[in-house]
Amino acid sequence: MKRYHLTTFGCQMNEHDSEHMKGMLESLGYEEAHERAEADLILFNTCSIRESADSRFTAHLGEAKRLKREEPERIVGVGGCWAQSVKEEVFERFPFVDVAFGPGQVHKLAEFLTSESLSAQGYFEFEGFTGHLPARRARPYQGWLQISVGCNCACSYCIVPSTRGREVSRPTTELIAEAQAMAADGVKEVTLLGQNVNSYGRDLRPTRTSFAELLAMIDAIDGIERVRYTSPHPKDMREDVIRAHAELPSVCEHIHLPLQSGSSRILKAMRRTYDRQRYMDRVALIREYVPDAAITTDIIVGFPGETEDDFKQTLEVAEEVGYDGAFTFVFSARRGTEAAGITEGLVPHRVKVGRMERLVELVQRRAHERAQRFVGRTLEVLVEGPSRTDPEKLRGRTRHNKVVNFGGLAAPGELTMVDIAAASSQTLSGEESLLARACR
Repeated sequence: MKRYHLTTFGCQMNEHDSEHMKGMLESLGYEEAHERAEADLILFNTCSIRESADSRFTAHLGEAKRLKREEPERIVGVGGCWAQSVKEEVFERFPFVDVAFGPGQVHKLAEFLTSESLSAQGYFEFEGFTGHLPARRARPYQGWLQISVGCNCACSYCIVPSTRGREVSRPTTELIAEAQAMAADGVKEVTLLGQNVNSYGRDLRPTRTSFAELLAMIDAIDGIERVRYTSPHPKDMREDVIRAHAELPSVCEHIHLPLQSGSSRILKAMRRTYDRQRYMDRVALIREYVPDAAITTDIIVGFPGETEDDFKQTLEVAEEVGYDGAFTFVFSARRGTEAAGITEGLVPHRVKVGRMERLVELVQRRAHERAQRFVGRTLEVLVEGPSRTDPEKLRGRTRHNKVVNFGGLAAPGELTMVDIAAASSQTLSGEESLLARACR
C-alpha cells in the first residue's frame, strides 16, 4: 500500500481542503504516513495570505528535496493558494516538484496519480469545490461545509481573489444534502466556510437563498447541535444574520467580525467598503440582539500610510468593542495586489512591531476582562479530547468558541456541562458539573 504525508498551512478553508485531499487519496488506496520519510507521496497544502506562511512552507520544501534525492520515485506535490499565485513558476524554482495545483483543482491530483505517465503537471484553473470529494475528518463529530468559493471584494492588500477566483455559491439543495449526510455520520458541529460567507446566494439562479435562510435550513437538520461560520464581511453583516444567532438554537453565540483597521482613512485605502462608524453600528446591533455574544476579529498593523493617529483609532475601537480574541498581523505586501505597489508612507518595521505589541497587550487585557463573565456559570462544552497542558484533564469548546480545560469523565464528541471556576484571556477552566456526571 502506498503512503502519503500531507502538511497544511493557513486558514480553515485549507484545513477543509486537506481533509478532502486525504479522503480522495485514501479512496485511491493510499495510507497516511506519520513522517515524511515514510511517504511515497509528499504533499503540501499552501497559504499565501501572509509572507510568514510562504517562508515556513519553503523551509519545509528543503526536506522534501532531500527525501526526493534519496528516493527519486517519491512524488512531491504542492497545492493551495501559494501554488496558484506562482503557477508554473513553482517548477522553475523547485524542479524536484512533480505536481502543482490550485485550490480549485484538488481533484486533478487523483487524475495525475492514476495517469500512466507521471511527468510534471500543473493545474491552475478555477473548476470546482473540494466538497464534492470524499473527506477524512480530523474529528468525527466536527465537520466543515464549504458553501462558496472565491471572493468578489477588492481589498487592496488581499491575494485571495487571484488565488481562489470570483465568488461562486454552491446550490442550496447540495449543501443541505451534505449537512444531512454529516449528521447521519455523527457530526454534531458544522462550520460553514467561504471567503465571504454572508454574501452567500446572491449569484444563485433562478432562486436565491440568503445566508440567513441557509442558516435556518441547517438549523432544522436533526443531529446538528451547533452551527458556526467563517469568515463574514462587515459590509454584508445584515440584521437577519445577527437575529439568527438569537433565534436559531444551533447557531452559536460567536461572531467573527474582521475590523482590519479602526481608521476610516486606512479602511478606505484598504478598499474595505465600510468605515469605522458603520462597523461600530454592526457591533451595536450584535450587542442588542445577542448581548452575550463573543466577538472576535482580524486586525492589520502598519498598512502603508498608517500614522500614529490612525493606529490610535484602532486601539480605540479595540478598547470600545472589547474583543473576546483577535488575530493580529503585521502588514506584509502580497505580490499582485494593489498595496504591493504603494511606495510612499511605508511604515518602518520597528514601528510596526511596537504598534503590534501595544495592540496585543490591549486585546489580551480586554479579552481577559470579558472572559470573567463566564466565571461562576455552567456552560455547555463539546469535548475534543485531553487537555494540551494537563493530560489528566479534558479539553473542549463552548458555544462562544472559548477553549475549556476541565476535570471530568466525558468522552470526545460528547456535549457536557462544565462549572467554570476561572478564566484567562485565552481559556476557561473548571469541573464537569455534578448533574452531568450523575446523568452519565
